[in-house]
Amino acid sequence: QVHLVVSGGGLVQTGGSLRLTCIASGTIFSINAMGWYRQAPGKQRELVAVISAGGTTNYADSVKGRFTISRGNTENTVNLQMDSLKPEDTGVYYCNVRGVILKGTFDSWGQGTQVTVSS
Repeated sequence: QVHLVVSGGGLVQTGGSLRLTCIASGTIFSINAMGWYRQAPGKQRELVAVISAGGTTNYADSVKGRFTISRGNTENTVNLQMDSLKPEDTGVYYCNVRGVILKGTFDSWGQGTQVTVSS
């Protein structure tokens, strides 16, 4: 079983910054990708950024140049640095981790964290 713990988020003014961190725990053999998704009120969950095991990153067009996804000091940690935040970045942010455990593959989600950007 893989457990994800998310920290960060909160309330910030337009132009401000926030940092999200997600730590995966459990008997993980390998991680294929770690990513962040968000869901705004009344909208579907969307990809924000993802980083592969090899370090390849992919961003939603709306956050390119403002957000940076990175792996942490430990292999099971992923960070999302969010700069130049806009009100449209408001939403619940979720961490997603995919990889391999003893019983096979896993695709786990962390608890959501609220990000609110005031205008």
